[in-house]
Amino acid sequence: MMNEYQGRADSDLVHVELTDYERRVLQQGLFQWGGPARLKDPLAIAMGFANKADFFAVAKELQTRLEQEAPLRRSDWKRVLLATEIVFMSDVVGAGYEWETVTGLDDDETLRTLRSLQVRLIDAYAVRR
Repeated sequence: MMNEYQGRADSDLVHVELTDYERRVLQQGLFQWGGPARLKDPLAIAMGFANKADFFAVAKELQTRLEQEAPLRRSDWKRVLLATEIVFMSDVVGAGYEWETVTGLDDDETLRTLRSLQVRLIDAYAVRR
């Protein structure tokens, strides 16, 4: 039996309605890699980018597309979500405990927002489980 995601390419554009807060969380999830986070090539590659330089080049475009409420490719939704999950949670490579201080976004609300985004992006077939 084929599910909704099968047959869809990672390059397909998907529009997901985001609240202003969800958009801010994802934008900060990209932006904070240039702040307290410590991005190295292997982690950038693991998140789906060619390397650290590619991450920073693509991240600016993705932040703009999020701001414009434009659709993203499935592969980009995955990269944005993963980058945000890591930078928010990890104190080893991400913003970690500094998240609230550097973003002005509440830790508890950010966590609830990320959980909601995980479900919504899966339900919208923007990311695979």
